[in-house]
Amino acid sequence: MGELKIKVADGIELEFRKQAMLVFGHKKGSISVAAEQAMKNWVVLETKPATPIESLRGVLKHVKKSSVELQHELGKMRAERYSRRC
Repeated sequence: MGELKIKVADGIELEFRKQAMLVFGHKKGSISVAAEQAMKNWVVLETKPATPIESLRGVLKHVKKSSVELQHELGKMRAERYSRRC
């Protein structure tokens, strides 16, 4: 297991400690667990996808329609918008 020694502003340290204790309790290792979780989240946010397609994967996972159904729906929306112009 790796070990880091870092320096942060006093205000940030105090807020981090308070939040870690609220979430993980007043027990040994709670600050380490919170710091590890924060670092994992930061790595995920800062990791750039290799291609633009990879950044889109999973974005529409919650949509229950197929891609063909979405295309047909988009065609209808465009047709309605065009008919309103004319």
